[in-house]
Amino acid sequence: MKKSYVLLHLAVILAGFTGIFGKLISLNEGLLVWYRLLFSTVILFLILKSLRIRYTISTREKIHIAKVGLLITLHWLFFYASIKYANISIGVVCYCLTSFFTAVFKPVIDKERFKISELLLSLLTVLGISLIFHFDTSYQLGISLGVISSAIGALYTIFNKRLVHRYDTKVINYYQMLSGTVCLGAILPVYLCFFPVESIIPGMKDIGYLIVLSLFCTVGLYVIFAEVLKRIPAFTVNLTFNLEPVYAIIMAFLFFNESKQVNIAFYIGLLLIITSVILQTLISIRKK
Repeated sequence: MKKSYVLLHLAVILAGFTGIFGKLISLNEGLLVWYRLLFSTVILFLILKSLRIRYTISTREKIHIAKVGLLITLHWLFFYASIKYANISIGVVCYCLTSFFTAVFKPVIDKERFKISELLLSLLTVLGISLIFHFDTSYQLGISLGVISSAIGALYTIFNKRLVHRYDTKVINYYQMLSGTVCLGAILPVYLCFFPVESIIPGMKDIGYLIVLSLFCTVGLYVIFAEVLKRIPAFTVNLTFNLEPVYAIIMAFLFFNESKQVNIAFYIGLLLIITSVILQTLISIRKK
């Protein structure tokens, strides 16, 4: 159990870098996500082949996994759009709302009772986010996109948890990345008509960033993520990922000089988010 929590926090650290790469890579959100999916699919295919992992499953199973994979594709699109239209800090902090949406969606989807403790801890996170941005409305579009991203991310976690107990995590991620590559690739020409770019081919620097993003922050991250879901509840996983902004915001301040003044409200909000994570982790361990 302790090993699962160590892996979970390793995944959170890796996730902290995804927002940084979103700022470093010059492609728009549509192309960025498509290349991330494509590179991740190729890497996962090579891993499956080299480890001789059986990945031939029925067409019905592939479609079932693919549908869940489309959720992560949509989540990434809105997440990177949030960063592009606002900044790294807003994109990653809005992601903290994933635990709130999980606490709301999961009982409805699984037809079970709402857990008061989860709702209270989620509201603690929402309060923390409000204090960090002191109800800042200067990036309304970016914040709106970030909220949508977190809602889709919550749905992905809930449905993905059902898959990890039935299939190898690398097989799950392979078909999810493959479905995202095919589906997003099919609508990308239309997407680019509405959001035109000068070039659809990434430069050498962007290719380097995309390889690192795909290898460590996608394949590595989501394989760990799926393994952790086997032992830790979806709500706890999403709540722990609320620590992602701690790493991402620090890096954004250090390397991108994002001009957000850090005041006492920032520290109080961050403390509330960390407190909610610690409390839920202790509750989960005690239940086990």
